[in-house]
Amino acid sequence: MGVLRSNIDSNRAVHLCLDMQRLFGPEGPWPTPWLERVMPAVISVVEHDPARTVFTRFIPPASPEEANGMWRSYFRKWRLVTRETLDTRILDLMPPLQRYVPPAVVFDKAVYSAFSNFRLHNFLQNSGVDTLIVTGAETDVCVLSTILRAVDLGYRIIVAQDGLCSSADQSHDALLGLYARRFDLQIELANCAEILEKWSPT
Repeated sequence: MGVLRSNIDSNRAVHLCLDMQRLFGPEGPWPTPWLERVMPAVISVVEHDPARTVFTRFIPPASPEEANGMWRSYFRKWRLVTRETLDTRILDLMPPLQRYVPPAVVFDKAVYSAFSNFRLHNFLQNSGVDTLIVTGAETDVCVLSTILRAVDLGYRIIVAQDGLCSSADQSHDALLGLYARRFDLQIELANCAEILEKWSPT
């Protein structure tokens, strides 16, 4: 696993780094064990060109009653992460990433997919972006939801497989296998080092 089909055009590519927040760090209510382990790989991609990085943050509602549909039940179960209960500083990006903003930009979202509203898509389209290099958390939740929506929107998707983290090894591995077998024409898998070799300078 891990062969890029062609070079990456910096003028048309963005590094989309999903939900690398303190919320999922060791001090957060939803700690993702691998997050700190993949941080050096993620930073290597950010540092290639911070101005071509888009960070997202998962922002829970103030209370379960402010959520829509089944999200109300979800946040009744997880009331400890609603903003009326949470120290909202825990929603910040992980400290090693904060120094890159700006020039990197941040888009907030209330659900799993970064494309749940059209703000991100419109921003990318207005910037001439057709290629997404994806890192972040978690492989089998927000990353999955975002990637499948990006497939529908027609982006070239490059998954940095050593720049993803999850709480579950089995589903992480299963999804990488699924992308390789069933989405091989739309999703490319590569390690961060290979991505950086193929990503032309601006």
